Amino acid sequence: MNPGSDDEAAIERMVRLFYQRGLADPVLGPIFRSAIHDWEPHIARVADFWSGVVHGTGRYSANAYAPHAKLDFPPEAFGHWLAVFESAAAEPLNPEHAARALHVARHMAQSFRMGLFPFQDAKGRPSRKP
Repeated sequence: MNPGSDDEAAIERMVRLFYQRGLADPVLGPIFRSAIHDWEPHIARVADFWSGVVHGTGRYSANAYAPHAKLDFPPEAFGHWLAVFESAAAEPLNPEHAARALHVARHMAQSFRMGLFPFQDAKGRPSRKP
């Protein structure tokens, strides 16, 4: 698919909204500030990922899971991440593109959570350790 410049601008706006709102979130903000130090290249990389998801551009070819596996965050961060992403996608993207992005985002949140927290502790909470 060959997206137009308006489509690509909407993806970038979505990514910027996501990080703007994520930085204001009490759970996500500290994680983002700790992990991301060079914002513009990071935003471009994430926009490439979502452009591939929404428009099939194929500009992102790395493993999206690997960098997240190194981060220190609680299991509840996934709910925050998804809520912030849903609100950010709903504004700049048209309904079809937003639905495509949200479908993948929900799958990612579930997959990443299961991959990073495969165990349960004695109280039944997700855990990285058996």
